[in-house]
Parts: sequence; C-alpha cells; structure tokens
Amino acid sequence: MTNSQISGIHHITALASDPQRNLDFYTDVLGLRLVKRTVNFDAPDVYHLYYGDEVGNPGTLLTFFPFPDAARGKRGTGEVSSVAFAAPLAARDYWIHRLSQHGINVQGPLERFNEELIRFDDPDDLQLELVFGGFGVASTIWKEGPVPAEFAIRRFRGVTVTLAQSKNTGALLTDTMGFRLSAEDGAQVRYVIGTGASQATLDDDVSASLPPARMSAGSVHHIAWQVADDAVQRLWQQKIAEAGLSVTEIVDRQYFHSIYYREPGGVLFEIATDPPGFTNDESKENLGTHLMLPPWLELHRRQIEEALPSISVPAAATVGK
Repeated sequence: MTNSQISGIHHITALASDPQRNLDFYTDVLGLRLVKRTVNFDAPDVYHLYYGDEVGNPGTLLTFFPFPDAARGKRGTGEVSSVAFAAPLAARDYWIHRLSQHGINVQGPLERFNEELIRFDDPDDLQLELVFGGFGVASTIWKEGPVPAEFAIRRFRGVTVTLAQSKNTGALLTDTMGFRLSAEDGAQVRYVIGTGASQATLDDDVSASLPPARMSAGSVHHIAWQVADDAVQRLWQQKIAEAGLSVTEIVDRQYFHSIYYREPGGVLFEIATDPPGFTNDESKENLGTHLMLPPWLELHRRQIEEALPSISVPAAATVGK
C-alpha cells in the first residue's frame, strides 16, 4: 500500500438528541475518551462531540451532532446502518455483562463473515457492534476510563451500509477507491480497505424492499475515509471528480481537512487528512476539557456558549476516573 491510498476509516459522524445522555453513554459505558468538545462549524449552536482513544487517532473517532429535540431517524436504504468497533477476542463475556448491567439489550454472540460479534443500540437507537478478534493492543487506548485496558475498544472494525442496489457502489469502491471484494454471503457483500491494524470493512447489505432512510437522531451522517495529507487529498478530489461524482472543495475542519461526495447508493462519504490532529489547540492532557472554537468563531464565543445546552463532562471522559 502506498501512502497515496485510503488507509482506512478516519472518523464516523452521527446525529443524536440529548447531548448529556450521549456523553454519558460513550464515556461512562463504552469507555471512550471525550477527545474534543467543539461545535458544528456550519451550525455553531450545536455541539460537535468527538470520542476516541487517548489522543483522537484516526480510526478511533466516533463524533456526534446532538440536537436536543430531534426525533428518531428511520432506518432504510441509502445509509450507514451499523457501526462496528474492534475489541479483544477475550472481551466478549465482559462486554455482554457490562452492557447488560447498564440495562442495554444485547444481541448475540452472532457471527458474520467468520467474525464473532455482539450488537446493541445507543440511547438514540444507533446500531453498534463489537467485533471480537486478534486486533492487537493499541498503546493509545484510553486507560483512564472505566473499562480495563485488556477489554477496551481498540478502534473501528467497519460499517454496514444498507442500499437498494449494490452494483454502482461496488464499482466505485473497487474500481476507484481501492477497496477489495473480500466475501459474499447472500445479499451481503464485504469490502476491505487498508492493511494491518488500520484495515476496515464495509459490508454492503442490499435491501431493495426497504424505503429510503430518514436521517435524524440515531442516524449516521457520514463516514470519513483516511488519507495521509493535503497533497494526497487533492489527488483524491480529482480522482472522485473523474469518476463522475460531484465532490466539494476542500473544507478546513480545524483538526483535519475534508472533501465530501455521495456514493451512488446515497451514503455521504468524506475523505479526511491525518493532520493537523487534535492537539493543535489543546494539550494531550487537556483534550476535551474546554469548549474549543476555530479562529473564525472565537469572536462569537459568548453568544455561542449562551446558545449551547449545558452539559457536565464526566471525569472519566477527560483526565482521571
């Protein structure tokens, strides 16, 4: 794999309703770190909450736009329908017990493409999975959280997308984006991107009988794929345009740079850069402890803070238990 290729998942962004409930679940229950507390740069009266490993490495970041009064989304075609995290092989019983203790309904153990997993929903009914395997021990696991390091979530394993048809999406993935067709099981097809620890899966679940999804709380807004830097991103911007898709200009997201486009089945894709990273405006020790705003919004801090709902950041989300 050359460094001009997509290396895996950078981050996944979803919609939520109550920000405090979202924060409590992902930090106190799943044991992720609150890596960054900022706002939706396009709608600064809405939080943008980033959860991940100790330093917010690409491949670990699940982020949310919480709209307090949002209704539940409706599942259907044209969406990322499930988000899968990787966890150690020996962690299965721990997680079944932990989630059950928190009153969360757990499905499984289940098997998909020879991998063992459990399935459950977050407080807004976003479908999550934990896939158990030999994914290695990452040195950047958030060790200050409530989950022992030997059982902690490692990074993303992949996503499932639900589409009305798969031909055009499959062609984009393999012919343009560098995915490899890995396996097929009935209406479900697995594609793989990247190698080693950063390898990620995309399972295409064809369900032509379902209506289109309606995006709201509990829906994935987009999935971002990881590239090394700005120069590589510009190459991908050209490549996506040459594939006949409408792709945006490069957007500065403060912690990475982004381009966006929709794949033929309707799912919003992003290609995001590794740098600048999440320590460009906070130290590693202070990640997530303050509301951080980009320079172009800093002048409006007082109005923004007054418009945002009050939240209390759990100690386990930042520094200490």
